[in-house]
Amino acid sequence: MEQPLPALGAVPGSDSLLGRAIAEVFAGGDLTDDLPDGSREDEVTTRLLDTAYQHFCRIGIRRSTMEEVARRAGVSRVTAYRRFATKDALVKHVIRREFRRYFAQFLIEVQQGATAADRVVIGFVSSLRAIRNNPLIGGLMITEPDVLIPSIVGDGGLMLGTVQRFVAGQLRQEQHVGTISPGVDVELVAELMTRLCCSFLVTPSFVVDLDDPEQLGTLARRFLTPMLNG
Repeated sequence: MEQPLPALGAVPGSDSLLGRAIAEVFAGGDLTDDLPDGSREDEVTTRLLDTAYQHFCRIGIRRSTMEEVARRAGVSRVTAYRRFATKDALVKHVIRREFRRYFAQFLIEVQQGATAADRVVIGFVSSLRAIRNNPLIGGLMITEPDVLIPSIVGDGGLMLGTVQRFVAGQLRQEQHVGTISPGVDVELVAELMTRLCCSFLVTPSFVVDLDDPEQLGTLARRFLTPMLNG
């Protein structure tokens, strides 16, 4: 499971913030290709993204304005709009940058597993903890759930489908090298793993302590890893 984020081909358009961000991250490629030429890696763009991230974490997305982000970043309103034509564009870039960081770290952590079962456990625990503990994503799921949660449970299944394909691809690689049973239906297993993880993300549990990595690991070993045996 040491491959870079796989290209999934064309991803259908989505009106939801999180759905679009995750789909674009999983699709790979240049995540700044919709920015004006010459501004994709410049200091002003980076400063605007950093400032927006901090501002969104502090007061949320709904109450934030482009004007306030520009002021805090020390640039003019016109300069900010030259980089990001709308607030939605700025939000999308901030969120998908966070998910890009998360997935890069996710792949590093998963590679530490000695067996396929270990990698499944690490992936499950890492996914829940990283997203829940992220100051922006996790914070918005608590303070502004209507901004993100509809992307997870609705959106025509775009987010679930995107993540399911990623997980299935990782399981297929394991199957190819003989670390899981050839009889495993990787598509179905990936579907079940993805739905369980997403359910814990959007719905509080009164049985499982989602902040306890040991309890999450035990849950994954008891219910997820047996599916690797076919």
